[in-house]
Amino acid sequence: MSPPPLLLLLLLPPPLLLTVQTAGATLIRIPLRREVYTGSRTLNPLRRWGNPKEPLRLGTPSPGGNSTFVPISNFMNAQYYGTIGLGTPPQNFSVVFDTGSSNLWVPSKRCLFFSPPCWFHHRFDSKASSTFKPNGTRFAIQYGTGRLSGILSEDKLTIGGIKGASVIFGEALWEPSLVFTFAVPDGILGLGFPILAVDGVRPPLDALVDQGLLDKPVFSFYLNRDPAVVDGGELVLGGSDPAHYIPPLTYVPVTVPAYWQIHMERVKVGTGLTLCAQGCAAILDTGTSLITGPTEEIRALHKAVGGFPLLAGEHWIPCSKISTLPPIFFNLGGVWFNLTAQDYVVQMTLGGVRFCLSGFEGLDIPPPEGPFWILGDVFLRNYVAVFDRGNLKEGARVGLARARPPAVGQRRVDPRRRSSPFEAVVRRMRTG
Repeated sequence: MSPPPLLLLLLLPPPLLLTVQTAGATLIRIPLRREVYTGSRTLNPLRRWGNPKEPLRLGTPSPGGNSTFVPISNFMNAQYYGTIGLGTPPQNFSVVFDTGSSNLWVPSKRCLFFSPPCWFHHRFDSKASSTFKPNGTRFAIQYGTGRLSGILSEDKLTIGGIKGASVIFGEALWEPSLVFTFAVPDGILGLGFPILAVDGVRPPLDALVDQGLLDKPVFSFYLNRDPAVVDGGELVLGGSDPAHYIPPLTYVPVTVPAYWQIHMERVKVGTGLTLCAQGCAAILDTGTSLITGPTEEIRALHKAVGGFPLLAGEHWIPCSKISTLPPIFFNLGGVWFNLTAQDYVVQMTLGGVRFCLSGFEGLDIPPPEGPFWILGDVFLRNYVAVFDRGNLKEGARVGLARARPPAVGQRRVDPRRRSSPFEAVVRRMRTG
């Protein structure tokens, strides 16, 4: 598991829903929303951050028959999360859709009193579900910035238009880590491989396929690159939407079917610096905000782009230099994928002052898991990723293609609705 990067971000303005036309009846379409907050939204220690003004919809049918919509929110471009239901009738929870883990867990109504995250989040009540089946096996998960423990339970999962899937999930009884207290989502829904699942629990994606509720174990992420629009993108379960990307897809085989790990042939900074010169491992991870790599190589990258070190591994880049910075190229599957400085520099306004941070951070993952790079949301906002678990004949693979520019006429964020600048240090809820 990979420890999370820190990211100073601007708290954006109340969520608006994205309307998407369905491309096929076999796909479960999950629209992403960009979180927007009014100036009256402040951090209250007895409430969750950013409760939406509009109630989240769960399992709303789309015009395409079997395809469905369920809103997903984008919390400060650092956490992409959406609503699922557990139990009968469904109890709603917001969860991070995370390709770097494989368990589903939410807080329990039976959580310990001295577990602060339980006070601020929705909690699962087994007595309120007519389909609940006790399991009772104890589980514990250790993340890079936190840990939790609890018991396993079984009940029905609702996600999009899929209803009635039996899943084993974790009820968190003890969350001692502060990072969970201030996280907007209630829990995590892992989209990694079964080998990562704690206690051998069948991951939700596998359960949906096993029970015939999803045609194949394939899903894709499209993240809107334009921060000025309210539409955050879309997660598609069961396939991908060609309208999201510019063909062709470049497929790269998964080298270690645990994380979504692939081989990266090299990284180039402009025409001068070459990193990962002998080839290296890379992980596509929707749960990581930045792009991370071995500390020495990221240090050389920041020297090449003129980054100045801040606290906790972050680097400041003079905003006036963005137009002069070199592109950075990633060679994956024999194809070069480039990021311009507009792509890899995180820009925000704090207290009326424009502020720019590097989208790269040094992170050393020791053997045997590492070393490897993590291509997080800074990369995935520019390239659609299709995660294909494969079958008995073909192994797992990841397809990549340049994301299409946002459609002309998309609803823009009204700057008058933005909150007063609010600076927050955001860590990933989990590693890896």
